[in-house]
Amino acid sequence: MKAAIIILPLLCGSAQAADDCPPYVKHDVGGDYYNADDRKSLTVVETFHFTPQVEQLVRGSTGKLGADISYTLEHFPNHPRALTAMSRLALRDKTTRPQGSHYTVECFFDRAIRFRPEDARVRMLFGSYLLAIGQSDPALEQLEEAARLEPSNPTAHYNLGLLYLRRKDYDKARASAQKAYGMGFPLPGLKKQLTAAGEWRD
Repeated sequence: MKAAIIILPLLCGSAQAADDCPPYVKHDVGGDYYNADDRKSLTVVETFHFTPQVEQLVRGSTGKLGADISYTLEHFPNHPRALTAMSRLALRDKTTRPQGSHYTVECFFDRAIRFRPEDARVRMLFGSYLLAIGQSDPALEQLEEAARLEPSNPTAHYNLGLLYLRRKDYDKARASAQKAYGMGFPLPGLKKQLTAAGEWRD
């Protein structure tokens, strides 16, 4: 089972102009994070730039943290752990564009979606980030699309249920919860919150 994507208490600037957020162009090193051929060069990027200390936001490897994470995403735009790290760094530093980063967080997600629009995990991560910065409606759009793209992914339905619950759309929250738990999702938080609100139905 895929790990749960925690909906972080995650700022979203206004959408960038196209000139500020150019599309991803494939390099000799890089490409689709999930493509076996492209992943052959992933070790190079992760060894020198996306190290464990970079991922944990301890310190940069070749310079500033934002620069190393940015480098990773410029080569593997849908690298889920790098997208998560960039989001966390932006939230920690209270900025939409961490020092050293070539683009804003929103732009990195936009580039990933344009590169691989069918990547449900990118949609889930983007939805979590948008929620964290108070953008509920765009977050809902991303999380609904993630669930549509991967209807058999319990995490997608769980996260979507949490957002519906936050919006007090209890019928949809309950339906998403039942889908997630019906697929064996282990975390009881959504069910507990629905129960506390008097909205859980077995």
